[in-house]
Amino acid sequence: MLQKDSMKKTRKTYTREFKLEAVKMMTEQGRYAKDVEESLGIGRGMLYRWKSQFAAEGESAFPGNGNISALEAENRELRKALKTAQQERDILKKATAYFAKESS
Repeated sequence: MLQKDSMKKTRKTYTREFKLEAVKMMTEQGRYAKDVEESLGIGRGMLYRWKSQFAAEGESAFPGNGNISALEAENRELRKALKTAQQERDILKKATAYFAKESS
C-alpha cells in the first residue's frame, strides 16, 4: 500500500522569462500552442493562460514569488489604513459612550 506522502504531486514553477519566451513563441513566431506546450513540456492550456495574463497585465505580468504588482502593493496599504481607521473609530465610539454615561 502506498503512503500518502509518496502520492503528493509537486508543482512546477516557471520563471518570468520562461513564460514570456513561451508566449512569444506562439504570438510572434506563429507556432501552435499545442506544439509549444509539447516542446517545452508544459501542461495543456497553460500557454493560453499565460498569454491572457500577459495581455491583461502587460509588463507587470508574472511577478514571481514575493514580488507583487504596484496595484497589489497599493491595495495592501489601503487595506491596512482602512483597518487602522476602523479601529480608531471603534475606540472613539466607546469613549463617546463612556463619557456620555459619565456626564448623565
